[in-house]
Amino acid sequence: MSTISGVAAKVPFIAKPPVSGWEGAPIVVVWHMLDAPRTEVAMAAALPLNDLDAWRVYLRLPVPEDAGDPVLGFYGPIVERAVADFPHALDELHRQIPAGRQPLRMVGGSLGAMVVSCLVAECDDIPVASAALVSPAVQLASLVTVGERTFGVRYPWSDESRRLAAQLDLVARAEEIAKRDVPVLLVMGDKDDDEFRVSAERMWQALSSAGEPGRYSLITVPGMGHALAEEPGIDAAPQTARAARVDTIVAQWLNRWATT
Repeated sequence: MSTISGVAAKVPFIAKPPVSGWEGAPIVVVWHMLDAPRTEVAMAAALPLNDLDAWRVYLRLPVPEDAGDPVLGFYGPIVERAVADFPHALDELHRQIPAGRQPLRMVGGSLGAMVVSCLVAECDDIPVASAALVSPAVQLASLVTVGERTFGVRYPWSDESRRLAAQLDLVARAEEIAKRDVPVLLVMGDKDDDEFRVSAERMWQALSSAGEPGRYSLITVPGMGHALAEEPGIDAAPQTARAARVDTIVAQWLNRWATT
């Protein structure tokens, strides 16, 4: 079987078949980053997850063309739309690829990790076996802080944007995630921004406190920053050494927790 590319419920995707050729293999769903790799094509090259005997499906995030407000017009709509679109996209994927209907395994990079976290917390009707969050952005307020520092601006918070930031604070919602009893791995680089690293550590601690500690893990990759690929991160590119390390770590976790 060869790689399948298409559109599922208006969501562009790439589906890589299981190496063994097992048509009824389960699905691993992957969302890319906003940093490199910032497309489903680039993410499939950066994290091919070839050690998983599964259909690896890479979905494109719905990035607005004209963002305006970074919270209300960019980060928030990306996550909300990706979460809302996914159940319909999953139904369509099952009509387009010969995959089994076992519980899903999910992977998200950066903002994609926020999508995964929201789906686990909110979508009780979608069975999830395990999840991996890479360079995770799990608190919207932290994203804003990083942006303020990067661009030298001050974001004008409003009541509406504060409400959205509270909704997309997955550290505060860790108990909701823990109730699903889904094993969650967090992988971050020791060269990532302190905001992201502290948020990841807080989420791991919150999950471990709310659920069974052995089902949650936090791994730090030496020398790795936030991105997983070289710029521009749009097209498929050779896998970097650090991305290869992350690929191995994530595959081991998802193989360990392949079923609920």
